[in-house]
Amino acid sequence: MADPLLAVEGLNAYYSSAHVLHDVTFTLGNESVAIVGRNGMGKSTLCAAIMGFTPPRTSGSVKFQGTELMGKASYKVARSGLGYVPQGRRLFPSLTVDEHLRIAVRNGSGGWNRERVYELFPRLGERKRNGGAELSGGEQQMLAIGRALLGNPKLLIMDEPSEGLAPAIVDTMVETFKKLEEEGLAILLIEQKLDVATSLAKRQLIMVGGEIALETTAEELARDTEMQRRFLGVEPVARA
Repeated sequence: MADPLLAVEGLNAYYSSAHVLHDVTFTLGNESVAIVGRNGMGKSTLCAAIMGFTPPRTSGSVKFQGTELMGKASYKVARSGLGYVPQGRRLFPSLTVDEHLRIAVRNGSGGWNRERVYELFPRLGERKRNGGAELSGGEQQMLAIGRALLGNPKLLIMDEPSEGLAPAIVDTMVETFKKLEEEGLAILLIEQKLDVATSLAKRQLIMVGGEIALETTAEELARDTEMQRRFLGVEPVARA
């Protein structure tokens, strides 16, 4: 039996004495998976633990295509085939769009290059000489995604990609994610907006208090308002 693309088992994470992740366990194949939950549930810490960022202090296992990633430096994790789009984009205000992409290009084989990123996001091509701080929120998110794609990842981890974006821009992003998935890119989506999470991924993992409290489907989560209230603590609100 082939190894899953990503296998997280018994993952714990700590910030000093604070125990944030509690034995998180899940697998991901060649499909999109969404992890949903309220703020403060440990979702971003999970991203940091998978990608090898410090802090947090971690224990457990994170395997990618059967290879253990725990203990590896973050740049080695990225080179193993994981791309990361962080919450808040984390762009350099003084660098232009094109400079961001140039420093992200990796040598070697792979289908992604700057020209292909500009084809995917024509708006970036129009703004290639503008600095990161001069871009709109949607343009910054395009750039953050394009930067991650230039590593030619097999799995793209996105932390709250819809944060701060207008609904029309979010719709465009979801369609872009679907296009990337159709091309064979697996996506791990960290999100608190239900409509975004359920639009992209059939598998939904609900995180509560640093644990995976429940696995369900997009269809079930979208229609079960009691589940939404119980695990996410909010009334469901549909976008126009």
